[in-house]
Amino acid sequence: MPIETHVAHVAHTAHLTSGASPRRPSMPRAVPARLMTGLATRLATSVATRLVASTAAACLALSLPVQAETGTSSLLLVSAQQVPSDAPALKLPEGATLERLASLDSPRMLHLTDAGELLIGSRAERVYRAQLTPDGNLSAVKTLVELSGYPHSLVVRGDKLYVATTAALLVADYSPGEPLTRDDFRELIALPGGGGHNSRTLSLGPDGGLYLALGIQGNCSNQYLAGSEQGYSFSERRGGVLRLEESGDAPHWQPWASGLRNPVGLAWQPGREDEPRLLATNNGPDHWGYEQPHELVVAAREGSFHGMPWYQWVDGRWQADDCITSDSPRERDEIAAPLAEIPARSAPMGIAVVPPEHPLSADMDVVVAVHGSWGTAPSGNAAGDPASRREPRLLGLKLATPDTEARLMPVLTGLQDSSSGQRWIRPLDVLFGPDGSLYFTSDSGAAGLYRLTFD
Repeated sequence: MPIETHVAHVAHTAHLTSGASPRRPSMPRAVPARLMTGLATRLATSVATRLVASTAAACLALSLPVQAETGTSSLLLVSAQQVPSDAPALKLPEGATLERLASLDSPRMLHLTDAGELLIGSRAERVYRAQLTPDGNLSAVKTLVELSGYPHSLVVRGDKLYVATTAALLVADYSPGEPLTRDDFRELIALPGGGGHNSRTLSLGPDGGLYLALGIQGNCSNQYLAGSEQGYSFSERRGGVLRLEESGDAPHWQPWASGLRNPVGLAWQPGREDEPRLLATNNGPDHWGYEQPHELVVAAREGSFHGMPWYQWVDGRWQADDCITSDSPRERDEIAAPLAEIPARSAPMGIAVVPPEHPLSADMDVVVAVHGSWGTAPSGNAAGDPASRREPRLLGLKLATPDTEARLMPVLTGLQDSSSGQRWIRPLDVLFGPDGSLYFTSDSGAAGLYRLTFD
């Protein structure tokens, strides 16, 4: 995909097949789920593009350029023209098209099965399913099963479907295309549950193992994932990545990587000179303010320790955090350095490795779904101007190597109104399809499933 400056043009009129009025309704800054459909209509109208019906769902088609972050990328930016003055300034790579494939209730993590089924967890106590077609489109996205306990993520391994809720890993026999009910599931093994950061992200490793990310409860919670020998109870073994050990009489969790405050995204990067490595996004604490500490992408290796909550990565080094009084279970010089930093209060969620030969592969190693936190400038609390919050976006990263520094470059921007702070889309997870399409979920605003295609 050539990298050059260009100007995109979109039509002034929007064709609404749903019969909805093109009038722009007055929307609150915090958009509840029940207004999702109205916001989707508003988004389609304000961007002045076309909303078309398909057998899958309504599809929002855009073709706009992307802007690079100053000093971080060679990508050049221009704004789209011939759009209403109050339209969100959506920007994409040249030649890319954004489509809204389905309106969904609070979708979360994505999983693509070997049979080409796209499965989606949610906060809405349901799991969604759709079948990918050879051209990268989807059949209708339907509810596969309703499950309580927050089914945030899921994977299919062999003939089993595993679903991670806050307090348990569930399993059911699974066949592609076949229906499921709640009664088909059983609890395979308990998880450290509790409040605070309650998402649990599953990943299927290249070794066939099941890996799971979970965060500590708050900023300074005295919780340590690898803390069995230090006397931490099962409920307090949080903050990092677990691996399910299945070789014995009964499955049990083994610590894999510890010291992460709130890891949400997991992705396996193929090895170049060594074994594949597990990448994880980490959401930093709120109590240091708006600018520090940065959010991180780390290599979650077996036995790695990432410092939190006892240490925070600030100004390129690990600094002690005095909000916690207990001693760190490991020394400062044992803490692994991150692979990349993202501005504080960005809330990075899902992460996807860019496939080789993909149009984006020359500029970035991974794409991260940046959700945008509630923190406002300059204090970092929620009481300030909503327009000062970090904007949601899709962000490309070139990860650090022993010889090079990490670089950031945007892939999709313009998802937050610069005056009101209203968020049109909040990316949650990202996944590359076999044809190179980039699928992502948004769990609020115009919530649903989206696809970016590339010429």
